Amino acid sequence: MTRLNGRRRIAIARVQNSRNRQVTFSKRRNGLFKKASELCTLCGAYVAIVIFSSSNKIYSCGHPSVEFIVDKFLGENPQPDTDDPNPDTDDPNPDTDDPNPIVVTHQNAYVDEINKKLNKLENSLEREKKYGEALQALRNELPYEKLDFFNLKKLSEALEAADEEVERVANQLKEGNIKFPYQTIGNALAPLRVEENNSSDPDEWSSGSYE
Repeated sequence: MTRLNGRRRIAIARVQNSRNRQVTFSKRRNGLFKKASELCTLCGAYVAIVIFSSSNKIYSCGHPSVEFIVDKFLGENPQPDTDDPNPDTDDPNPDTDDPNPIVVTHQNAYVDEINKKLNKLENSLEREKKYGEALQALRNELPYEKLDFFNLKKLSEALEAADEEVERVANQLKEGNIKFPYQTIGNALAPLRVEENNSSDPDEWSSGSYE
């Protein structure tokens, strides 16, 4: 019977294979976020993690939020003003209106990602709208009483596929909490409602990825 040697120790060095490196990055990132979550739950700690991948994609998580932690850190550790002629003089009223570059980068990446998703969904919905109009025109040109069973079945399946695709796009919009002027074909011109998360559970914390 072959005896197992146990877990093999992995050398801490840059992974050369790009595919393996991406898998390693994903696993280690998720493990890091999990450990941070456990630290928050077990000890009631406030945690913020911002990761820039080698491809310059941003991943972050935080409790209660990354912005809150960064603002708290900078508030308790103000940066010295290099333009101040008297650096030893304490300013009782520091200017807090300057935006934090870390928070700005984090917010801009989030906005860019939302815009990309919205543009993609809008294009998909526009294609389905044109497809539906073409099917409607075909239906008007071909009266039902002149179609045989085979053509009626094909037309019915095409209409059902169009309805399902539009419904799928609408569900993606709702799941992503993206405001959009239309909901579904069955609910034409009905505005989407974006539900706010008002949970007060202290164990809940935000996380996100911006690819």
